[in-house]
Amino acid sequence: MLMEPTKSAIVYILSDSVGETGEAVVRAAISQYDCDHIFFRRRPYMMTTRQIEAAIADAKKEDALIVYTLVTENLRTFLQEKAREVNVKTVDIMGPMLNALDTATDLEPRREAGALRRMDDAYFSKIAAIEFAIKYDDGKEPRGFLLSDIVIVGISRTSKTPLCIYLAHRGYKVANLPIMPEINPPEEIFQVERKRIFGLTISPSHLYEIRKERLRSMGLSAKADYASYDRILSELEYGENLMRKIGCPIIDVTNKATEETAALILEMYEKRNGR
Repeated sequence: MLMEPTKSAIVYILSDSVGETGEAVVRAAISQYDCDHIFFRRRPYMMTTRQIEAAIADAKKEDALIVYTLVTENLRTFLQEKAREVNVKTVDIMGPMLNALDTATDLEPRREAGALRRMDDAYFSKIAAIEFAIKYDDGKEPRGFLLSDIVIVGISRTSKTPLCIYLAHRGYKVANLPIMPEINPPEEIFQVERKRIFGLTISPSHLYEIRKERLRSMGLSAKADYASYDRILSELEYGENLMRKIGCPIIDVTNKATEETAALILEMYEKRNGR
């Protein structure tokens, strides 16, 4: 007995952005069927009634279903009316959800095309910035200084890493260099534009307490050279001399929260970069 051939179907996906949302919903629905005869026609960036009318005409010729994620009210209304006139079936993915949220929140939607994609882009930019901060933490790869939006320099325990991570959450690619008298700074640090580099300093007494506590937390003697007051004074002097040589502003982070230091850096960064 011959099996009757499966009827194929064509789905037009209309969007005022790229159409990913509509396609994802259609694919999720298709997954419920044992069928490989459903074909897509994605029509992105539908911004005019003329574009929509042309898409409806094409869908009519192919006896296709139209699925749409238009957020602009007049375009949605136009599509619904024109499709009804020529008897083309449509499925509104975004409209019912917007209407339900209107009722639930008493708020008006922005109705901005591509808002989700812009939100996704910002999210992925932030993730990339965080990965950058981790990759180029503590001067691991000097080439990172030349790829950064912002470069932080300072001696040990001046909160360089937390500051870099915080700035990364704001979307900035940040690398940092720990300054140590025994190690010459890499040449790349002198190649960074002065308007992108910032130095951190701290009061010796405050740093002394921080380093002692750090040694205790590691189970080491607080009398180690790392927490020696003379050593701290020597490092601070060396660090500030290097920062002056680099030509970067020096920010005193004593008793400053990370957010406060970040705000100062961003204020200077934007002024120096003409933003």
